[in-house]
Amino acid sequence: MIEIGEVTVPAATVARLPYYLRALRDLAARGVRTTSSTELAEASGVGPAQLRKDLSYLGSFGTRGVGYDVESLDSVITSALGLTSEHRLAIIGVGNLGLALANYSGYSSRGFQVAALLDAAPEVVGTSTGGLTVEHVDDLEDVLEREGVTMVVLATPGPVAQGVADRVVGAGVREILSFAPVALQVPDDVVVRSVDVGGELQILAFHAAARAATAARAVS
Repeated sequence: MIEIGEVTVPAATVARLPYYLRALRDLAARGVRTTSSTELAEASGVGPAQLRKDLSYLGSFGTRGVGYDVESLDSVITSALGLTSEHRLAIIGVGNLGLALANYSGYSSRGFQVAALLDAAPEVVGTSTGGLTVEHVDDLEDVLEREGVTMVVLATPGPVAQGVADRVVGAGVREILSFAPVALQVPDDVVVRSVDVGGELQILAFHAAARAATAARAVS
């Protein structure tokens, strides 16, 4: 369970809130002002009952026969996710993946700003991308403090990820999004979200193999 203000919300619900928010903004972009739980759930990839249960943790929303006011629900979820103020990010590791992350165009619309880029490679340090100059990771602590960084995106090679994460935590940052292929060890008050591309592909491979096995049995 995770505390949001005075409300305690299950971690699984928090993980689904960004999908609801994205669906609401897609609806708003199409000029939709009210939506039903069925429509919003379908757009979010969940069931209506799950959607209603998740939203119940945030308060009482929706009017029977009318549905949810898109703008109002967007505001509630935005506030619950802590997106009413901008979060400043530092991307550490500006290889191919880090470069792609630095050039992602969707940060500002979701309440984030890339404030710093850091790397250790001499051929990368000093180059510019997205209006920022890549600084040396040796200066990590000073850069994080200078730029008021509140979250770090870690895109370093696995062997150095733990050491960099230790320095990030030591500098006071408590939220890390890690693309490094290792399990980071951090204090209990630090939140790490890991994106393991290889692992996700292996899960897809499992489902592909299971489907092929089922098809083979069907024709045997």
